[in-house]
Amino acid sequence: MTGEGGAPGPREQLAGLVFALLLIDPDLVIAEANPASEDMLGRSAHRLVGSPLFDVVQVDDARITVHSRDDDAPLVARGVVIRAGGEERKVNLTMSPLPTHPGWRVVTLSDAGQDDTPDGDRGEAALSAPSVLAHEIKNPLAAIRGAGQLIARKLSDDDRPLADLIATEVTRIAALIDRMQRIGARNAEPNTALNLHEAVRRAIATVRGAGLGDVELVEEFDPSLPPVAGNAEALEQVVINLLANARDASAGREGARITVRTRYVSGLIYNAMRPGRSVRLPIELTVSDNGAGIDPKLRDHVFEPFVSNKQGGQGLGLALVHRLVRDMEGRIAHERDERAGLTHFRVHLPVAKQEGRR
Repeated sequence: MTGEGGAPGPREQLAGLVFALLLIDPDLVIAEANPASEDMLGRSAHRLVGSPLFDVVQVDDARITVHSRDDDAPLVARGVVIRAGGEERKVNLTMSPLPTHPGWRVVTLSDAGQDDTPDGDRGEAALSAPSVLAHEIKNPLAAIRGAGQLIARKLSDDDRPLADLIATEVTRIAALIDRMQRIGARNAEPNTALNLHEAVRRAIATVRGAGLGDVELVEEFDPSLPPVAGNAEALEQVVINLLANARDASAGREGARITVRTRYVSGLIYNAMRPGRSVRLPIELTVSDNGAGIDPKLRDHVFEPFVSNKQGGQGLGLALVHRLVRDMEGRIAHERDERAGLTHFRVHLPVAKQEGRR
């Protein structure tokens, strides 16, 4: 519910979407439909609810129907030809699983007709591709947020934090997309004083929510550390990426373990050079794992785009981490200790300036 002049509630948000959104259950039966789906699919929401998805949306591409049986895997398909409501049209289709409700998914359908670009305009279309991609990602994110808010109303108090986590993570991903769009910009986001451990613990909670499997995660924090200068959302994203990489690297090994350590390196003063000045970086955050480590051939290039040690990896995670740390006037380094069988990623950050001091 919303008060007069208040922010719109979940149903109002879903009603305002310009693309079709369907909530489907584990049997691929439609459980919810927004108003835009009525126009897209030629049926009222009342008739859509309770109907099998592929009875309403007929798709010739067998790959989509086969993929839809894997209820844990997201699906993004562009330019798919469907038949619905007696009409044939080309759409962009996404299918996003809901982590808190196994088997349940959010499906979005948006008109793909605008993708037909005259040959002479393809140069401009290519230049705008990142913005188009960001738009396509943000649409289903908005749908997931709205669906998560609707589901939260039906959950017990014990389960509601999981639904809240969906909304929090969707907001974080949307902010990350905005940040990636600005990845080539010269101006970094402003740094402020922040509590390092609060940002790290939020990141740990996110990774735990996604699942650590049989990997043990150990915290070794120095509680006496002063506030650091940085950007809270950027720092949280840095730690999430490092933890996710460490989890993947150590998963499946006997005694798999990740250690997150913070300390003040008074005897090791690093310098990050900026035009006309240097920055002292005495705050150290280390993420260590006992996985096999990065291929020695790649170790000197781990922070470069499109370099990945993972099969099928995109090689963008550590490149983004490097940029975010640099924007906070910090430094990140990779180190492999073969004798101990450990991989370390060390982030060094500046101390926040105190009020009244230069």
